[in-house]
Amino acid sequence: MSPQWSVDRDIPWERFERDKVTPDLVPIVKAAALVESNAADYAAYLCNVFADDPHFQKLARDWAEEEVQHGVALGRWAKLVDPEFDYDERFRRFREGYRIQVESQESVRGSRTGELIARCMVEVGTSSYYTAIADATEEPLLREICRRIATDEWRHYAMFYKAMKTYLEIERPSKLRRLVIAGGRAAESEDDELAYAYFAANAPEDAAYERKLASRQYFARAMPLYKPRHVERAMAMIFKAVGFEPHGRVSRTMTRGVVSFIGWRSRRMAA
Repeated sequence: MSPQWSVDRDIPWERFERDKVTPDLVPIVKAAALVESNAADYAAYLCNVFADDPHFQKLARDWAEEEVQHGVALGRWAKLVDPEFDYDERFRRFREGYRIQVESQESVRGSRTGELIARCMVEVGTSSYYTAIADATEEPLLREICRRIATDEWRHYAMFYKAMKTYLEIERPSKLRRLVIAGGRAAESEDDELAYAYFAANAPEDAAYERKLASRQYFARAMPLYKPRHVERAMAMIFKAVGFEPHGRVSRTMTRGVVSFIGWRSRRMAA
């Protein structure tokens, strides 16, 4: 399966409008380009975890091809804004400082169902993130790129969710266990991957990596993008993945809590 769109054929590069670029978005777009481009490692890891499932292995490789294309598109946009941005060199720097254990033969989540729940969580996060960027920017080219990426990520969620249901029937983890896995993966959003991507994409060549500083710089720009509508849709997808009613009372209560937390943290980081 080839990607749904092409960087060269379908993206209207001529629509770029420099005067509509929001400066605070540029560093996080650069970081996102590096994270997306690293998908081949995740595909290799997934193919090891699902070594006896050739159908899923093909899905994982196709998924990685689309993710890498996202990185290329974002990197090309970033270079339009900042001609000195060397996408290849910055990606090399990222790869030197951040790697996952692709040789693992078993899921770090404890089961294949758990692995697929974690993948659903990632797709929820990315689809919401690119939707939020598209809604926040007035620059038409970035808006078009992010809307295309967000659509891909919603589709990827559906793909991983369908695969998860197959393994759920075999492994039958409890709803509580599924919720714990989802929560654990959400907490990992503040691990080294995003922080190091931000550092590798934006810091001077001779700068020393400070995880807390890079993480703070990243989230100070990213968190204010999220509006209640983004959180509501994301929470519904999360609850669906872990087996709870997507629009039930518990979901609504937790969504209000997450919206409040994001608002509080955004204000704290701004201060």
